[in-house]
Amino acid sequence: MAANLIVVILMLISLLIPNSNARKEGAKEELAWLQNICCTGNEKVVKLHFFLQDVQAGINETVFEVARASISANSPSNFGLVRVLDDLVTAGPEKDSEKLGRAQGTITYIDLETSALGMNLNIVFTAGPYSGSTLCILGRNPITVDQRELPVVGGTGIFRMARGYVIGNTYDYDTYTEYGVLEYNAYVSYFDDSSIRTLQGDQ
Repeated sequence: MAANLIVVILMLISLLIPNSNARKEGAKEELAWLQNICCTGNEKVVKLHFFLQDVQAGINETVFEVARASISANSPSNFGLVRVLDDLVTAGPEKDSEKLGRAQGTITYIDLETSALGMNLNIVFTAGPYSGSTLCILGRNPITVDQRELPVVGGTGIFRMARGYVIGNTYDYDTYTEYGVLEYNAYVSYFDDSSIRTLQGDQ
């Protein structure tokens, strides 16, 4: 009964959440909005700003095709094309900016008519205050839209039981070299278990 009540409450909250077009107030307002919606008890909210170095060709390529459908080559949206990626995550847009980790996962072209990706993206932090933790981003990415919103559905380490969303955009893209820089602003609520005793030692 309690589980059903939680599901109903979450459904009602989802109906009240405005879409990205209705929320254009800026970083502070986004953070305050998420905090008011999500935070209870031991939850904390953080805003993360980082860049993905997306290399689709050349000797340092980080995006590779692994499969395609029979219609992918003639599809206006590359429908059925599947790629796997392992992009460098940096603090700034420059190639030699501070390295924060890797963005690893799969992207699938899922729309028959427009360019949209089904993304399974894991941000693996290897430096900074979140080193050793990951964030999982899962959802539809309409890549022709300037500002794209995707859900954060979980995480590990510090971000265990994380939820929230990211706003992404293409910061820069060179069609000749197929080198892209993707900018992400992540608004993440996570469970602060620093005061909770872990059970690993009791197993």
